[in-house]
Amino acid sequence: MTTAGPIHNPVLPGFHPDPSILRVGADYYLATSTFEWFPGVPVHHSTDLVHWTPAGHILDRADLLDLRGVPDSGGVWAPSLSYHEGRFWMVYSIVRTVGSPYKDVDNYLVTAESIDGPWSEPVFLNSSGFDPSFFHDEDGRSWLLNMQWDPREGHPSFAGILLQEYDARKQALIGLPRTILTHDELIEGPNVYRRDGWYYLMLAEGGTGWNHGILMARSRELTGPYELDPQGSLLTTRDIPDWPLQKAGHGELVCTEAGEWYLAHLASRPVATPDGPRCVLGRETCLQRVTWTDDGWLRLADGGRRPSLEVLAPRGVQPSTTFPVKAVGRDDFDTPTLPTHWSTLRAPAAPDWLTLTERPGHLRLRGRQSPHSRYDQSLVARRLTSVRCEVTTVVDFRPAHFTQLAGLICWYDTAQHYYLRLTHTEGRGRVLGVVFTDDGTYGELPDSQLDVDDWPLVHMRARFDGAELRFSASPDGVDWRPVGPVLDASRLSDDYGQRLRFTGAFVGVCAQDLGGTRTQADFDWFDVRELADM
Repeated sequence: MTTAGPIHNPVLPGFHPDPSILRVGADYYLATSTFEWFPGVPVHHSTDLVHWTPAGHILDRADLLDLRGVPDSGGVWAPSLSYHEGRFWMVYSIVRTVGSPYKDVDNYLVTAESIDGPWSEPVFLNSSGFDPSFFHDEDGRSWLLNMQWDPREGHPSFAGILLQEYDARKQALIGLPRTILTHDELIEGPNVYRRDGWYYLMLAEGGTGWNHGILMARSRELTGPYELDPQGSLLTTRDIPDWPLQKAGHGELVCTEAGEWYLAHLASRPVATPDGPRCVLGRETCLQRVTWTDDGWLRLADGGRRPSLEVLAPRGVQPSTTFPVKAVGRDDFDTPTLPTHWSTLRAPAAPDWLTLTERPGHLRLRGRQSPHSRYDQSLVARRLTSVRCEVTTVVDFRPAHFTQLAGLICWYDTAQHYYLRLTHTEGRGRVLGVVFTDDGTYGELPDSQLDVDDWPLVHMRARFDGAELRFSASPDGVDWRPVGPVLDASRLSDDYGQRLRFTGAFVGVCAQDLGGTRTQADFDWFDVRELADM
């Protein structure tokens, strides 16, 4: 039997959390969360579970996704794919309040005949909690699951798993929601599977950090009562702090045409720092092979509870003939639209602030609001997929006032980023320097400033090497000069600061015009190279 393996984890490196996996015929699809980034919910396609190719985004139109004003790490949480009666279904949360005590969250459903769309207008479902999924039973009935959020003092915030029937004709939930399971441990991310007369409930357990895991329960009836797996967690790294894949949890199952089972789940690869491990790349998507025991419980095929870095591929599948677009490499901005690996903050790219055609071969940004804005930023970025890489760009920008800025940004969110920015200073002309926001506090590095008024163009570079970040600049792309000190790249992670954070590091370019005159900055190219390739 042929195999395409092995599967190397993570299969989707960089910020690809909360994976939802689906098989339709011989085709497999992975969808992941995007939080405040636009377009929403990237989909990857495979025929062998080894090679995954970007297949666009599901929430790729402004009428499908309104994120203006959502908080950092709010927005689109935990999409879940299913296929029923000849249509693809995707259910997802939009979270507009994070933290405690409240979670303002709405759950929606979109459907399409093809994974490529067009996707329907969103159908509102409920607002009781996040992490929704659909279960389509053998009798044709469809059921929505989600966790219940409880904001009251003295009550667990994670108040259990809700189940409610959905009527596709009415496009509405019907009947009353039922709590089918509560647990002393934090549980979320519910998904139901039916096998051999049992309903299996898969749960994300223990939060999204170092205590994360996956827990199984089962019942003879969909509505319960559910018994917990006597083993405890199916998958976790909470007891193995030196394992390379940490924070393993939040998963979904898929069965191959040959009857083999695989688990898609998230995990993170930490960087060692004096302050402890930090996961700069965010939560990434991995796959594990799983098997069913004689007494009907799910187990990792490799044994134990920890995720494997290398996994056997399915038997009897033909290796994919399409291969993924590399996450590294050079963009020359020669196409009329951005490639799918670029993202914008909270709103789609629009010609009033981003264009690839006004100056052919260049990405033109018109400056808008500050890097602290949750509304109208002119910022476009790519996921960081390696902690050992070099990112280079070149900009033609002629600011005439200190309110006009543009440059290369290393981004986590509005409260955490490093910015190599070009601006104007009275009496000096164009000045290049490093500014930053650290856990919400803005700062500048005055000793990092370079006078570049006589440079025809400004080449900018960011070099990531583990927990270290170095900026440099050049007038010609040959003579490089350091800009600022060595910076702590590990602060671009979930694990730094006092805020709830769920995303990952991005690198990109941006422009601001705080006076509202929309001064333009032209970027000729953008290049990402892993240090091992240099």
